[in-house]
Amino acid sequence: MKIKALEYERLDLDLKEPYSIAYETVEKSSNVILKIITDQGLIGMGCACPDREITGESAEEVIAQLEGPIRSLMEGKEAFRHTYYHHRLREMTEVGPSAKAMVDIALFDLLARKASLPLYRVLGGFRQSIPTSITIGILPLDQTLERASRYLSEGFNHLKLKGGLDAEADIEKVQKLRERFGPGFFLRFDANQGYTHQQAIYFMEQTRKAGIEILEQPTSTRDPKAMRKVSRNVPEPVMADESIKSLADAFHLTRKGMMDMVNIKLQKVGGIQEAAHINSVARAGGLEVMIGCLDECALGISAGLHFALSRPNIQYADLDGHLDLIGDPFSGMFHLKKGVLTPSAHPGLGPI
Repeated sequence: MKIKALEYERLDLDLKEPYSIAYETVEKSSNVILKIITDQGLIGMGCACPDREITGESAEEVIAQLEGPIRSLMEGKEAFRHTYYHHRLREMTEVGPSAKAMVDIALFDLLARKASLPLYRVLGGFRQSIPTSITIGILPLDQTLERASRYLSEGFNHLKLKGGLDAEADIEKVQKLRERFGPGFFLRFDANQGYTHQQAIYFMEQTRKAGIEILEQPTSTRDPKAMRKVSRNVPEPVMADESIKSLADAFHLTRKGMMDMVNIKLQKVGGIQEAAHINSVARAGGLEVMIGCLDECALGISAGLHFALSRPNIQYADLDGHLDLIGDPFSGMFHLKKGVLTPSAHPGLGPI
């Protein structure tokens, strides 16, 4: 089977409500959708969600790489040479991680559709569903409580609170969340690099009674030793996110005991194949893993979901990036009920 054509579409999707994190405010998301069309009529689909801060790319740059080196590498060639294409794209430094992820996801989707199986079963099929957290951006206290009330009433049992700009305000929000809604839900906190290690330790000391489940990326990626200081001085698990952009990052940080958990985002690391390598390093280091996301349409979220279901040490998911996108054409690819994600029984990533 050969690759007959590569087709793509750019989606510029507004968010229902802008949200803020420690280093930016997000109002819209651009996704590039790739179709790999074979000479036998089989189609595999992938998604790129470039983000200048996280992946170092724009949608225009993804499209330029698709029109240039990616098309030259793949069009007219054998479809099922996944590792070869992965290796060649890794050598192309001009091709960014979300563009690589887009190709990698489409090739896996193609393989699973050829096998007439959902992708998670092709990848290993360890579990069949997983709960996801839902994120509350940086908001005033009253809006934070209102948002939490809404999400809990919808059945979500894992809330992720963003912060990192003001430790005292973050502490108050965490304490008020527990006071208002009690102990019957899991609470995660993501500082998005906003704290010094002293602030992070202080924050955890002041919120200990509130029972934060995970502290995510408390300190800057420019100072990896700071995260290690936090990890070694608080009993709660500290998770690396922005610090993990490659297999080399995972190896270096795991070997030096910089954190307790890893957040793997397919768009950030270059796709499922690279994510599997990073997950293996984490597992060898005894670390649990979360599969996270950017502001991806449901096609990208579906890829993260299928990978999350495939490995035993992937215990957590933060796959909510599609929920506030307006006009997402892939919203029916999987099921979300009471905060639990379940894949479609359809081959590949789901019905398209």
